[in-house]
Amino acid sequence: MPNIENLKKQAKLILRWHRERHYPVAAQIRADLPRFRHLSDPEVLAASFKLSDAQEMVARQHGFESWQALKTGVATMSETAERSTAKAVLTSAYPQLFVADIKASCDFYTQKLGFKITILYGQPPFYAHVTRDGATLILHHVDRPVLDAELRDREELLSAEAGVNTAEEIKQLFLEFQTAGVTFFQTLKRMPWGARNFIIKDPDGNLVLFAGPAE
Repeated sequence: MPNIENLKKQAKLILRWHRERHYPVAAQIRADLPRFRHLSDPEVLAASFKLSDAQEMVARQHGFESWQALKTGVATMSETAERSTAKAVLTSAYPQLFVADIKASCDFYTQKLGFKITILYGQPPFYAHVTRDGATLILHHVDRPVLDAELRDREELLSAEAGVNTAEEIKQLFLEFQTAGVTFFQTLKRMPWGARNFIIKDPDGNLVLFAGPAE
């Protein structure tokens, strides 16, 4: 459970990083605050940025629209925690794919698979997040392959997996990718355990599985 004093410290730290022109914070600001999304890293760091902006960032990172809403939410959670034993809940996971060319990979995932770039960092870029609906993939530049390609294909070593909720959606997704000219490692197939899935191969050979119910 977040503590309001710790959240205040987080906001002050973000503000300090901005004032010190700490480049990694530019990508965070752009991702969390829509009004900064059209700016480059240097433009974000040169723009006016106040404590209230940093507090809004912290609020959005915790799922609230404003700092006031966050404070109210923390107070409510504190009251609830006093009445029950809390358990940590994982709310997301971000598989990381290693790629040789960030731009080429971003083009593939956005133009072929319908993802959007939500974070693009570095000059030239060496790190990116691409997102479609509730699925986010991290693209990380490497100078040489980190997996044995023959072993990966033989053992079907997946780099990531994403799912849909219905049998109709997995069929639609397969047809969408097929129309876009995507290379399939495995076409749409019903699995013995009751799922229906397919696997695409990206420009770096990463295998990404998309799954849904068979019925």
